[in-house]
Amino acid sequence: MTTLDTLKDKYVEVRQRIADAAKRSGRSAQSVMLVAVTKTAEPDQIRELIKLGQVDFGENRVQQLLQRAAIIDEWLARHRTLPGTADRRPLDDALTNKGEASAPGTPNQPTPPLVRWHMIGHLQRNKARKAVDVCRLIHSVDSLRLVEELQLVGLKREKPIEVLVQVNCSGEEQKFGCAIPATAHLVEQIESMVHVQVRGLMTMAAYSDNPEKSRPAFSRLRELFLEIRESGVAGSRFNILSMGMSNDYEVAIQEGSNLVRVGSALFGEAQPGHGDGSDDDGDE
Repeated sequence: MTTLDTLKDKYVEVRQRIADAAKRSGRSAQSVMLVAVTKTAEPDQIRELIKLGQVDFGENRVQQLLQRAAIIDEWLARHRTLPGTADRRPLDDALTNKGEASAPGTPNQPTPPLVRWHMIGHLQRNKARKAVDVCRLIHSVDSLRLVEELQLVGLKREKPIEVLVQVNCSGEEQKFGCAIPATAHLVEQIESMVHVQVRGLMTMAAYSDNPEKSRPAFSRLRELFLEIRESGVAGSRFNILSMGMSNDYEVAIQEGSNLVRVGSALFGEAQPGHGDGSDDDGDE
């Protein structure tokens, strides 16, 4: 488990490696969003990252997502009641890092920013409403039945629910995700709904100690992403390619990812007994 004393160093390292990988692919560091996955994090670690400028956080279990979001919201509310601490950083609807600290690990002053929560794990239909109440983006839509449930949830919302379609590019039976040949059709079905908008695609490569083994899955998703984008079916807002976790995010960025989900590289591996033992698909 990462201590608070070492968390900043790890955060700076991850941000620098993201910047280096983006540069190697001809892009800027600001073109890649970092979602810090808080599965193994303690609340004080999440608060510390917020102080360092981190905006986006992800969870793979709805119950833990609700608990973490409530704790952090209460903490942010206390800070904003202090004199001179009004939040001056608007949220960016384009889901980019525009406006974040230019130097990784540099605290934002005078107050911590608002945060955005991402649901990155498999979402059961009976928990969709609870997730939507907290999340800015759902990464794990993989069936029409789930989309239909989100459409019902979205009826009472002013803004559409934004989602990514999860694609099973590794072919592993134990992984969730839409089959590659069915992905474009699912995107078209989502686009026919008023209260759900698809922002892009997400995948997880098969785990390996060798990051290069993830490259074929990432390459295939990039090709699929470009095919759908060039078709124009989802419009210009179809612009998020979520690939890469702690063990392979640099390769993912080289293959075109503009959103990486990093957990253990920041917070360390889960300790025995940590968590509730539920399905952890979608998390790193």
